Amino acid sequence: MLQLCGFSASNYYNKVKLALLEKGLAFEEELAWLGETDPAASPLGKVPYMRTQHGALSESAVMLEYIENAHPAHPLLPADPFAAGKVRELALYLDLHLELVARNLYPQAFFGGKVSDGVRDRSMAQLDKSAKALGQLARWSPFIAGDQFTLADCCAIVHLPLVSAASKIVGGRDVLADLPVRDYLARMGERPAVQKVQADRKTNTAVMMERMAKK
Repeated sequence: MLQLCGFSASNYYNKVKLALLEKGLAFEEELAWLGETDPAASPLGKVPYMRTQHGALSESAVMLEYIENAHPAHPLLPADPFAAGKVRELALYLDLHLELVARNLYPQAFFGGKVSDGVRDRSMAQLDKSAKALGQLARWSPFIAGDQFTLADCCAIVHLPLVSAASKIVGGRDVLADLPVRDYLARMGERPAVQKVQADRKTNTAVMMERMAKK
């Protein structure tokens, strides 16, 4: 059985978990906080990582590809190669050009820290550029890549709320405000798998904050 390792407060953990749930796959969850990971399975000490019957995998994008290739039922990629490429393109933009940039703001937005004015300004400028690019790529009809729930939705559902919140809290404005993100997330929130992921995230985030307060 597949074993997903990490913690449910992590958006990268949740994008893999969402794919597993949407595909209806049986899997186990193993709680692994940062600093308590299995070095043989996650050489950089990152979460999530996954144990499969063939061995361990790290990096969430790799795990999504493995899940899709190893378990083709209930596909999360279109059959058409170009359409599948557009889904992967969207997923990469969401991971690399939006979430990873917004992550620079997380210490101040969510964890009581402070980022420099330079980091704030550079991050907001890049997020503005990336949000405009997302607006060109996304279709929102009704899913982010079109009429099929895909791997890109697994990324969007877990990343977009954090990008919006971090930019608003630290930069004073939501960089995604001009996009139909709120309506999109409301639609996605009606899906049972998304509701499960969100409930577990809320519970685990409270535990994580308690752990941090004790350190």
